[in-house]
Amino acid sequence: MTIQLQGDNLLIRPFRAPDEADVVALWVETFADDPPWNDPAAVIQRKLALQPELFLVAEHQGRIVATVIGGFDGFRGWIYHLAVTSGERRAGVGRAMMAEVEKRLRNLGCAKINLQVRSSNDTVIQFYRDLGYSVEDRVSMGKPLK
Repeated sequence: MTIQLQGDNLLIRPFRAPDEADVVALWVETFADDPPWNDPAAVIQRKLALQPELFLVAEHQGRIVATVIGGFDGFRGWIYHLAVTSGERRAGVGRAMMAEVEKRLRNLGCAKINLQVRSSNDTVIQFYRDLGYSVEDRVSMGKPLK
């Protein structure tokens, strides 16, 4: 998928091995307070082993400017690691990334997508609300496996 961004095309495509350094740098900046189990290099390796076609990057002028990871277990889809470089935010890149990953999940037969946002991140919550997502009355639980 391509969209126009600042007069040039933005290419949304699956992750490739040479993208790793740019993706790690973007995630370190965007998700600075992530827990240790979200180590960028480990996340990349795990995703490449399962549904790598749902690991998308956006390339603009030869640079990686955004990422998103989708997952589908046959029942529900999940969205992870939507990240956009600070210079490209509010230009439609995040919306384009979400549209592409939603399309790919829909094509797999996914009927519902879930995602998690920290409750203190009002800006991101509003972004997803604007895309049609709603806050659901759920309790998110997790357990790190060691």
